Amino acid sequence: MSAIPAPVKSATLVPSSVTDGASPAAEVIRLRLADAWGEMGAAWGVAPAIARVHAYLMTRQAPLTEREVREALGLSHRAASLALADAEAWGLVERVSEPRRVGRRGPAGAAYQAIGDPWRWFGRVVAERKVREGDPIIGVLEQTAREVAVAAAANPADRDLVALREWVATFLVFVRLFDRAVGLVPRLEPRELERGLRLLGEVPDDAILRLVKLLDGLPDDDVLNLVEALSHLSPTAARRATKLMSGVIRTVGR
Repeated sequence: MSAIPAPVKSATLVPSSVTDGASPAAEVIRLRLADAWGEMGAAWGVAPAIARVHAYLMTRQAPLTEREVREALGLSHRAASLALADAEAWGLVERVSEPRRVGRRGPAGAAYQAIGDPWRWFGRVVAERKVREGDPIIGVLEQTAREVAVAAAANPADRDLVALREWVATFLVFVRLFDRAVGLVPRLEPRELERGLRLLGEVPDDAILRLVKLLDGLPDDDVLNLVEALSHLSPTAARRATKLMSGVIRTVGR
């Protein structure tokens, strides 16, 4: 994928249709990014047309009508309408009143704008992917586990069936754990998710790896009891406990 180009000065590269208020040079960069975003959308399970519309609306940072989006991205009326509807269903964009409908009669027209907070739409995408992909996968594996259990019970001497039953059961545990972890993301408030990941980003990799190794050496019950106890503390009590634990750990670690 090519990098986003520097501002374009050549008039030959200016889009033939530029929506109201957009500079030609900025529009070229927006369209390049929209195309790249569309190519990457498949990795997220999002159709390229939806990802293109999302990227374009994000970079415009303003409500646009279906016609403006359609003309900017070179889509047909049907393709633009479907992409906008799907982007709305994914929680990437929202429908608002047409902002430039001045002096017109009749009901207000519709426009679309990207969800401004990336943490908000990220949580929605994760939730939608869980519903579309994670939940069906678990259903398929649960059905497979039942089928192989019945087959293995009917053929106890079939080692291949027994091995398959054990593998499916183990893999189902993994998928359920992963699905549960993914499912927690959209349940967090955007600011909680942002702060948690920001703080994690400030912790050196070596410190995280040391902590993981330390937890691996502790009994499960000890770790679970600690987490359960901390989860019931008030913010004030948790702050005091954290300071106390930090002091004790520094003292013991000397």
